[in-house]
Amino acid sequence: MIKIYFYMLISLSTLFSQIVPLRFLEETSSLDEIQEGLKSNVIVEIKTSINPTDSIIWLGTGKGLSYQLDSLGGNSNFRTFNVSNNLTNGTKSTYLPSGGVSAIAIAGKKINPTTGNDTLIVSVANSKDGESVGAGIVIGNFSRKSPTNPIEWEFFEQPIDNQDDSTITWGGLEISALPVTVFENNITYDLSVGKEYYWAASWAGGLRRLKKQNEGNSIRNWERVPLPDDNRSSFNCGEFYENYQLNPRDPPDGNHNHKVFSVLVYSDTIWVGTANGINRGIIDRSSTNNCINWKHYSFPNDGISGNWVISIAKQQWNGKTTIWAVTRSANEVGENSGVSYSRNDGETWSNINSLMDQYGYNIVVQDSLVYFASRNGLWKSIDGENFALYGPAIDKLRNDQIIDNDVFSVLHDTRNYYSNQLWIGSADGLGRLHTPGFNAPIWQIYRSNYSSNKPYAYPNPFSPSIHNLMNGDGYLRFYYKVKQSDLIKLTIYNFAMQKVREIDYFRGIGQGSLKWDGRDDSGYLVSNGTYFCKLFYDNTSHWVKVVLVK
Repeated sequence: MIKIYFYMLISLSTLFSQIVPLRFLEETSSLDEIQEGLKSNVIVEIKTSINPTDSIIWLGTGKGLSYQLDSLGGNSNFRTFNVSNNLTNGTKSTYLPSGGVSAIAIAGKKINPTTGNDTLIVSVANSKDGESVGAGIVIGNFSRKSPTNPIEWEFFEQPIDNQDDSTITWGGLEISALPVTVFENNITYDLSVGKEYYWAASWAGGLRRLKKQNEGNSIRNWERVPLPDDNRSSFNCGEFYENYQLNPRDPPDGNHNHKVFSVLVYSDTIWVGTANGINRGIIDRSSTNNCINWKHYSFPNDGISGNWVISIAKQQWNGKTTIWAVTRSANEVGENSGVSYSRNDGETWSNINSLMDQYGYNIVVQDSLVYFASRNGLWKSIDGENFALYGPAIDKLRNDQIIDNDVFSVLHDTRNYYSNQLWIGSADGLGRLHTPGFNAPIWQIYRSNYSSNKPYAYPNPFSPSIHNLMNGDGYLRFYYKVKQSDLIKLTIYNFAMQKVREIDYFRGIGQGSLKWDGRDDSGYLVSNGTYFCKLFYDNTSHWVKVVLVK
């Protein structure tokens, strides 16, 4: 199993790899284009199709691209696209590259919602020799009329430069650029679809775009798009800037503003989040190459809470436009992680005081509502000023629970089929809230399929400081199949068969999952070692062996 945990380390470049912990990336192989079920519990992206009358949910997971046609079949109604390690740049197939999905964008016309195609663009990340790498981008057309038809994906290697690509033409000028020639630290974390281009935010690979229409028979190339350097507040087409170089290295050799993590495009406007703030661009469609005039906003000069901007959303409500951004602390003294917003196209920025020091992953809007997915769970605002935190996602009907504070992705689904429901993605599965309000939430939880008649515990080995963290504690989850008993008695013994913990678990009263926090009956963390866990139900004792490593 290939794992990418993206731990926080001292170096800034390693810090920037923590957009979303793409954990449990594992390769799969099959002769079929599509497999049944989810293949990973890590859900980092949730998107809907453009058709307002259908029911399809698209999921970016730690093991590829999945989708659900409708909610009637539960876990069995999910499908996952198969992958291949033998894709060729510029060719088409029904396979995706191996790895975990790092970004999804969907575009299409709403004129005839039940006909035509949606365009899906998907980026994939993987690991190589312990480092995170971009595994490529695919673009495919999904038929609204025949949703079960195979999708033919056009594959692009992760965009890189040739060694001699030391200049680019921009605004009629030759601009110096450091070639990015490797896939390491070159991951596409965000995608957006504009009128003429697909746009990719690719960390050290920078901001890139790809023409939608292929001019000729050659392979289309992702072209680099320059951004202002760290200390410049504007960057205009046709203006010469002495000593400028497009260079994603750390200062003083390069610029943090050339490390790109988020992108949003609409009409002639583009917003780009980097490791040095927010950039607003106006696309000059009268120019020969759609040059962009940029304004650059950063901490501390422009009021955003932090310079590491990993998600941007546009809210249009009551005749007003608000730009929302997840603004994490990067490397400047005084920065705070949180949420920043502007209601005048970036001229001034404000911060949500109640969300200061909240480490975020994503921000999503739906009409007047704003959702903020964070390390401490999901926040919601109905007025754009006051935010409240949802409680844990507990599936009372199925005695299940998402055991993880982190919420990576969120979607408020207003389509006719789901009629106002909420989806969240975590490292412990997909959650669906049938009523997005806070009162008596009814959650349904979906996970990767694993069928066993014998009880087991996971993760195993288990570390209470790393796995399934909630409110400061880590948890070991127990899987079981009960036929009769309402009470499950869990007794945990150390290697000497001395009892260290006993838990009575009653099914069907909203307790969530059967779980253990690695503590004894006195509340102390137990020592490293092997533990024997006895689950007693249906008048039978069931034994599970667990290794605990703090």
